[in-house]
Amino acid sequence: MSEETPVEETFISHLIELRDRLVKASIGIAIVCAALMFWPGPAAIYDIIAAPMLASLPAGSKMIATGVISPFLVPMKVTLLIAFILALPWVLYQLWAFIAPGLYAHEKRLIAPLVISSSVLFAAGVAFCYFFVFGRVFHFISDFSPSSIAVTPDIENYLDFVMSMCLAFGATFEVPVVVVVLVRMGIVSVAKLKEVRAYVIVGAFVIAAIVTPPDVVSQFSLAIPMWLLYELGLLVAPVFVKATQAPEEPV
Repeated sequence: MSEETPVEETFISHLIELRDRLVKASIGIAIVCAALMFWPGPAAIYDIIAAPMLASLPAGSKMIATGVISPFLVPMKVTLLIAFILALPWVLYQLWAFIAPGLYAHEKRLIAPLVISSSVLFAAGVAFCYFFVFGRVFHFISDFSPSSIAVTPDIENYLDFVMSMCLAFGATFEVPVVVVVLVRMGIVSVAKLKEVRAYVIVGAFVIAAIVTPPDVVSQFSLAIPMWLLYELGLLVAPVFVKATQAPEEPV
């Protein structure tokens, strides 16, 4: 049997390290999920998620479950989603710990702030969607619903809607991070990004029209923050690039 070459040994050691990091990330999510199971519990968590929808319905209205196991399965899915969001900093830290040994000191100064800012921005996007967007969207839809229609949302459809909207807003709030990475890697300059500002604004409204429901409130609620976060990325990128330059790199 031939001995493994150094390249093969390095590749296998990286795979083992990746496996260990994935296991640790999964354990972190599982611990948070188990804690949420005990308090406040899946039923209470779903009640919190459903609060914006119920607030827009007539007093005493409830949501319905058309599936046999939906009353059990849907709250469990919601709990797992919340656990992933809460454990996201730990998951991103495991990603950073996996790639950190191969980075230079100035590159590590780039990764750590990106991990923190990505977690904060994603959580901010989800919170913005829940506290600001949902209430306005549901009231807007309720006001336009004919009086002959009894609005009784299905819990599974509602969960799909909430997950897609939260993921869309969470991803949208990562725009400053994308801008900073593009500038720091030298793919595009800040001056060039400023030149294409008008196209970015149009693109923001196009993306909002695709990923949000077909109403003006939700589309503007996604497009305008996307544009403002793009502007924030343009302001932060030069400062971030200067702070993470290698000693030999020109300023």
